[in-house]
Parts: sequence; C-alpha cells; structure tokens
Amino acid sequence: MADIVTLGELLIDFTSVGTNEQGQLLFARNPGGAPANVAVAVAKLGGSSAFIGKIGSDMHGDFLRSTLQENGVDCDGLVTDPEHFTTLAFVSIRDDGEREFSFARKHGADKMLCVDDIPVDKINGSTIFHFGSVSLTDEPSRNATLFAAKTAELSGVTVAYDPNYRASLWENEATAILHMRDALRFADLVKVSDEETLLLTGETDFRKAAEILVESGAKIAVVTLGKDGAYVCTKSGGAKVDGYKVNAVDCTGAGDSFWGAFLLKVAQSGKTPSEITLDEAADFARFANAAASVCVEGSGAIPSLPSIEDIEKRL
Repeated sequence: MADIVTLGELLIDFTSVGTNEQGQLLFARNPGGAPANVAVAVAKLGGSSAFIGKIGSDMHGDFLRSTLQENGVDCDGLVTDPEHFTTLAFVSIRDDGEREFSFARKHGADKMLCVDDIPVDKINGSTIFHFGSVSLTDEPSRNATLFAAKTAELSGVTVAYDPNYRASLWENEATAILHMRDALRFADLVKVSDEETLLLTGETDFRKAAEILVESGAKIAVVTLGKDGAYVCTKSGGAKVDGYKVNAVDCTGAGDSFWGAFLLKVAQSGKTPSEITLDEAADFARFANAAASVCVEGSGAIPSLPSIEDIEKRL
C-alpha cells in the first residue's frame, strides 16, 4: 500500500514556450494537475504514492498514465473514461514565472470521477490522503472527493487539503468559497497560498489566516509565501520559514512540489499531525521550501519536480 494517496485532476498543461516565425504562440505538452503533481513529487523523493482520478481514452490520457507510472506512482485508482476527453489547460508564463490558465474542461474526464471509482482499500491502507478543490467544482467529482475524504477520516488516516483556487473553473467566487471552506472540516493538514487566505478565512494577514485554520480544526496549517518561503502554524504557535532566492523560470508545480515534500516528511515522522511540534513542522517546511525552489528553476510541473539529491544540494 502507498503511504500517500492523492485524488483529483490529472490533465495536460499546454505551456507557452515562445512564438514561431509567424509570431504565433507555441505550446509544449506537459503532464499536470495539482494532486497528480503531489503524487509524483512524493515518489521522486523516495516515498510511495498512489493517484486516484479519471482520464480520457485518448492519446493525452495514455501519455499521462505512462508519465505517472514511469515516475513510480501507483495508478490502480486511475480510471480511463471512454465517454469524456482528457482535460486540458493552456498555461501562459509571465516574465516573473507566474502563470495564467485557460481550461478546456466542459466535458473533461477529471470531473466525471464518481463514488464507485474510489478504491476504498487504497485510502484505508495509506498514511495520508490528500485532495484539492478542483475536484470540488462539479458533480460527480465533488461527491466522490468528499466520500473519499470521509472514508479516510473514518479510518483514522491523516487528511491533507490544498484548496488550489482556479477562478475560471467555478461558477462564481461565492460558490467557490462555499465548497472550498466546507472541505476544511476533513483537513488535518492544510496548505493555502497567500492569495487564498482571504477566500478560506476572510483574512488577508497570513498569520491570522493560519491561526483561523488551526482554530477551525487543522492540526497544522501552512501558508506558502512564494519567494518569501512559508508560514507554519500549530496549536502551540506559528513560525515563518525563509525561502530561497532563485531565478524563477516557471512557477507551475511549485506549491505541489512544496506540499509533496512536506507530506512526505509528515509520513516519515511516524507521528500523527497532533504530535508534530512547531519546530518539527518548521523543519519540514524548510525541506519543502528547498523542493519548491528547485522546481521553479525548470519548465513544466512534473518534469521539474526535484529528486532528494536536488534538495540536499539546495539545503
């Protein structure tokens, strides 16, 4: 059984790579999807991971499955759907490495994941179950995601949650806030970006936001702060962990690289989230910051995820 099981979207990131001689944008096909990135991040760092999701019966789906398998991710829970196409995202990279997304998802396979697709035994046999909010945007994947999170909770499996807000995938911001906040009830570990603190907590100050997340039930809350590192919070207090100054080429997958590294450290600790001290959580964040800093130096999410050797060099 895998130590860390992730659930959600697995899709193609068509990432802009400049223009041709006619001035037309060129795109490179990269494997992506935040929970899938987390699963690969764990595997590339020597952990055991499994992914639950749905892809289309097409060339993109075949490419994605083989990519996960080649990176050592258990794909027994990855379902191929002959009725819907593999979800696509087009990613434009700004000069500072930040991204803008455009999704082709109206009939995308990832949001067709249903309760019957969930391998309950995989979740029950894991140490950590992780999910995001993209699978909460539509039915039936919303119900399937909440079912899986409840399954983990009832089995005593640690539940991790990364809201990973994508505005264009939601009907409106109010709907996003409703469902993203509702899912917090399952989370032992939660990661939000500094841009998501207002949506999840109503607070723009990352310290106050982290405190609210812990007060609402999370054992460890982490706010990622981009190049400035991360802020970790437990019931005993909070600590800011500095990041690394690097030349950011592409920030796609940086948060997933961070979270995969952080979750692996939690799993390897042998402790429940309640038993992890603030100092230990800060050490995990330091390791995770190094992972993210390596990731942003390359192009594409999964291709840029670091090995343990990469992180050790950075540390």
